[in-house]
Order: sequence, then structure tokens, then C-alpha cells
Amino acid sequence: MSLNHVRPWRNIYRRKSRQIMVGSVPVGGDAPISVQTMTNTLTTDVAATVAQVQAAAEAGADIVRVSVPDQESSRALREIVAESPVPIVADIHFHYKRGIEAAEAGAACLRINPGNIGSPERVREVIQAARDHNCSIRIGVNAGSLEKHLLEKYGEPCPDAMVDSGLEHIRILQDNDFHNFKISVKASDVFMSAAAYQQLAEATDAPIHLGITEAGGLMSGTIKSAIGLGNLLWMGIGDTIRVSLSADPVEEVKVGYDILKSLGLRHRGVNIISCPSCARQGFDVIKTVEALEKRLEHIKTPMSLSIIGCVVNGPGEALMTDVGFTGGGAGSGMVYLAGRQSHKMSNDQMIDHIVEQVEQKAEQIELETKAAAEAAE
Repeated sequence: MSLNHVRPWRNIYRRKSRQIMVGSVPVGGDAPISVQTMTNTLTTDVAATVAQVQAAAEAGADIVRVSVPDQESSRALREIVAESPVPIVADIHFHYKRGIEAAEAGAACLRINPGNIGSPERVREVIQAARDHNCSIRIGVNAGSLEKHLLEKYGEPCPDAMVDSGLEHIRILQDNDFHNFKISVKASDVFMSAAAYQQLAEATDAPIHLGITEAGGLMSGTIKSAIGLGNLLWMGIGDTIRVSLSADPVEEVKVGYDILKSLGLRHRGVNIISCPSCARQGFDVIKTVEALEKRLEHIKTPMSLSIIGCVVNGPGEALMTDVGFTGGGAGSGMVYLAGRQSHKMSNDQMIDHIVEQVEQKAEQIELETKAAAEAAE
């Protein structure tokens, strides 16, 4: 898929994959790349888990995963699904009955490796439950939990072993005439993950779930994920992503969207373009951007805002953004609207004023989008 015919150096051509549904969310094909996260509350604490799901959804999560390790969690899952604004994926490991219970509880997808849940009969029972309840499956290969025979064959976790594992699980589903699945091959090593995903993309047309597993804390994990996922997405690989951070799930969603926004693959909320600041700055850029990021979190409309400390790059950046502010010295700066100089504003009032301008622009964009949709109908 070409994203920009006018500027061919920005084109990303998505890998062709078949499309499945995770509840109401299409994954694969020409569907937008969806963003996922996972709760870290006790699943049996329904109120806390639902609150975390809702916070993630408010931040933009399309899908949320919930761990289902025991029967009590299965019972809680039914309540969580009923209150969730987004499809819920049930994270299942080894115990086939949890998979059946999760499908019956309304999970939109089971994260389960069919080769790890016992006899062929048990596998068939889980697949039948998924089929009966219109539940998709994610095969989740992880470098840290590869099958013994593959470790013996390859000597250590490696891309070949991960892809072999994934293809073995795929064959089990296909042998049972089940095709409503997606797949991931995650590792904490960026090189291993990238190589495995590239091999996998050539070996199957199944939708691919991207992730760098156990990436680390907010800062280090964001960087590692941006490098690993960003390069794969740039190559056109990936239909849904989860950024795995030792942080609040909301932060995972934010980072996921920022990675997609940087590549022009998804647009949500305000994309702030700001300078690192220097001695030329006409106002405190860093504090201003921090304040604006918080004040503009409620904006969901895709739009751009430039905050530049001086006139060296400020006017040029403002030409490309919906709203802009450039420092000009003497306690005031220039406000730009739709790329053009509009009016001056004092530094001490500019944050409130910029928020107002962004809100007005967002409202205008929404009205224009609605009018265009109605005209198309």
C-alpha cells in the first residue's frame, strides 16, 4: 500500500496478509495496524482490571489482553468482557480448559500455542470452542519458551527455531481446518526478533502480531521497541503491535501510537514537533511542551502542532503544521495557523492560547471530516 504517491521516499508497502477479526477489530489485509496492550492487575480483581482496560482504551488501545491463569480468572473474565469497550484477548498458557472457558466467557481471541496444551483431542476441544464462539487465536512464539526438540535441534534460541515453532503450531490449526489466527515470534533481542519476523513474513500469509518481548522500562524499552518494531513496520511487516514495557499499560499504548505516527501508519491525537531548545529560545520550550502534552491528551483528532523556540527553523516547521508557535524574543512569539502567520501572543499566555487554537482546529477538522463522509454517501 502506497501512503504517499507525491513523495515516493515516504511510501511503505504493506505485506499482503489475509484478514481476521478480533472481535470488532479487523487485523491484517488492508486494515489499519491495531495497537494492543496487556493488563497487569490481578484478573480476579474485576474492578481494577476493568479500570485498566478502560484507561488503555481511552489512550487509544484497539485490543487489550488479559491473563487467565486459573478458573477464578476465567469466571472474572466474563465480567471483564461485558464491561470492556474493546475486544479482550485471553492469555492462556498450557491448560486447555482455560482456553475453552475463555472462549465461552466471550474472549475475542485466545493467545495460546496449540502444541503446548496436550493431546490432539484437547487441541481439538479448544479449537472447537474457539470456532463455536467466533473466537480467533494468536499463536505466540517466544524465544524464552521454545520447545525442547527445537532447542536440541538448533542448540539455542534463534530465528530459525522460532519460525519452525510457529509453523508447527500453524500446521496444527490448519490440520483442524481452523484459519482464524494470527502469529507472533517475539524475543527480547532486537536482532533475533527482526530476523524471525522477516522469515515468518515470507513463510505465511497469516496476520502478524509484532512485539519485542520484555523490552525493559519506559525509556530503554521504548527505544528498543522503536528500533525493532519501527524497522519491521517500515518494511511493511506487521498487522497489530504491542509494546512490552515495565510500565503502565497506558504508556505502552502511547509508545505504540507514536511509533506508528512517526511512520505515517496511524494518526491519532496531536503530533507535537518541537525543538530541543538552545540559547536562542525565546521561551522555555521544554516546560512548554511538557505542559502542552498533558493539556492536549484529550484531543483524539489527528493534527500537528509545532513548538519552536526561535525563528531559525520555526517558520519553516510551522508551514507544515496545523498550529504553530515560534519564539521571537521580547516576551512574545508568533502564532501560525494552517502554515501561515496569524498573530502574536505573549509568552505568559501562550499555553492557554495554543490549547484553545488546537481545540478549535480539531473541531473544524471533525466537522469537515463529517461533511465529507456525508457527501460521499
